[in-house]
Amino acid sequence: MNALVSNAPAQTKAEPIDWAGKNYLVVDDFIGVRQLLREALRSLGARNIDQAASGGEAIGLLAKTRYDVVLCDFNLGDGKNGQQVLEEARVRNLLLPSSVWMMVSAEKSVESVMGAAEHQPDAYLVKPITEGVLLTRLNRAWHRKQVFRPIDQAYAEKDYLRAARLCDEQIGASRVHEVELLRMKARLMEKSGEPEKAREAYERVLNQREYQWARAGLAKIRLANGEFEAARQMFQGVIAENRYYIDAYDQLALAWQGMGKLEEACSVLERAARLSPNSVPRQRNLGLVCLKLGNVALAEKAFRKCIAVGEYSVRRTPDAYLGLARVCGLKNDPKEAQALLQAAQRDFSEAHPDIDLRAKITEGLVYHESGDYRRARKAGDELEALLGAREDRPDTETCLEMATLLFAVGVKEAPSELLCYVIRNNHDNAVLLDEVQAIFDKARLTDEGGDLIRSSKKEAADLMNQGVLLWKTGKLQEAVDWMREARARLPNNQRILFNAAQVLVSHMRERGFDEALSLEAHEVLAHVDRLQPGQQRFAQLMEQLAVLAPKAEPETPPAVDTRA
Repeated sequence: MNALVSNAPAQTKAEPIDWAGKNYLVVDDFIGVRQLLREALRSLGARNIDQAASGGEAIGLLAKTRYDVVLCDFNLGDGKNGQQVLEEARVRNLLLPSSVWMMVSAEKSVESVMGAAEHQPDAYLVKPITEGVLLTRLNRAWHRKQVFRPIDQAYAEKDYLRAARLCDEQIGASRVHEVELLRMKARLMEKSGEPEKAREAYERVLNQREYQWARAGLAKIRLANGEFEAARQMFQGVIAENRYYIDAYDQLALAWQGMGKLEEACSVLERAARLSPNSVPRQRNLGLVCLKLGNVALAEKAFRKCIAVGEYSVRRTPDAYLGLARVCGLKNDPKEAQALLQAAQRDFSEAHPDIDLRAKITEGLVYHESGDYRRARKAGDELEALLGAREDRPDTETCLEMATLLFAVGVKEAPSELLCYVIRNNHDNAVLLDEVQAIFDKARLTDEGGDLIRSSKKEAADLMNQGVLLWKTGKLQEAVDWMREARARLPNNQRILFNAAQVLVSHMRERGFDEALSLEAHEVLAHVDRLQPGQQRFAQLMEQLAVLAPKAEPETPPAVDTRA
């Protein structure tokens, strides 16, 4: 059968698309539908077509092969649905930057369509699909992907500043995708910690046309800047224009929380959950806000829904299990609370190494809140033993929860040490310092806590400043060694991590590129980005590392024998 070859509009000067040479994956739980879609692709000339009958099978194939085109049904029966397959493929980087993902379904309900759109397939097709429609949509999506391919590649490498420059180059070359490129540039500037440049990009879009995503983008910048009231008004304006713009509800809830108005945040999240109930993060956030408010019934409903919709999702976390255990404690049902804690430890032990600590903290809180102080103290003692058996410490939020519980059950030394660890790793975070002081205050250790906070801050600052001094006086190898020691002692102190990466960059600038030092710097920066994404210094150092890396030399063509 002859391949159907399409041509892009003349102004893009795109090469004809060779559909025959690409790899395809068709995902549908009905064999008849898979065969129909396979034949439709064959009519375009496609040869390399794999098929999957379930979400789990699709993920297995995606992990082995990089597909150019994926046609995935939304409703896949038992197990993962199409939305969850798309989520996992994106999170695990199982797709090429140029891959086209088309969600195929007979579903027309608002809930299903919006759920898929939140995770951005390249097209959403409603059955039945003709060969003509398939070809048209594939052409459109493929040509767009080629424009964004180098940008997506730089984004995948976290070189956000280079990706932003590529956006500008594409806009300069052709205005066909200007709005989409400006949208991408704005996101890149936000990730690079440059909100003013992001604002400029959004405003360029709005000068052409009123797009709600651009208006929401400006509101997010206000939100990140702590301008909660201005952000609230803007998000409410977006929702007034489009009640199905679900992300605006989530952001509006954050604005209300920033203003300390949890009731309003809860109301907004509840409305969003009614419109699009299958979001794992949204149901989790609704449950956590309700728990803070003491709205036990709604918290229980949200956490149970979160567990149900998250069963096959890559975005599944232990938070809903721990939250529901707290709810069960408040309802005086310790038996189900214990079952949930055991399930959390069983299901999340590999992906969440701190789950044993978090489960024990929750167990202690359940007993303490229900008035069973003997068992709460026993949980505290066990928690202290768990802590003593490990060299590392958990994340900041877990440390604060642990310290709060240990103080509440009468332990003094271990929680004080934990809070000092938190301060040393966050010595310039004024908001967190106040939160730590409040925990000491509640434990009736105001003066002692204040002294510990000051000494911990000084220890961290002295450690960092010595490394900076060595760097500035040209003692680069000594500076590298010192900052390695500082990172070992304070593995989550972002200023120390950034300075450590800067010292490694300076060492390579002065003494030449070193692959081991480059890898070390990338690992340090990746850790910082996990701790707090979207920082300007991260983007700047990633760009500097990219410049230092040696360019790949072009392949030498084979010699040609010109003898007769």
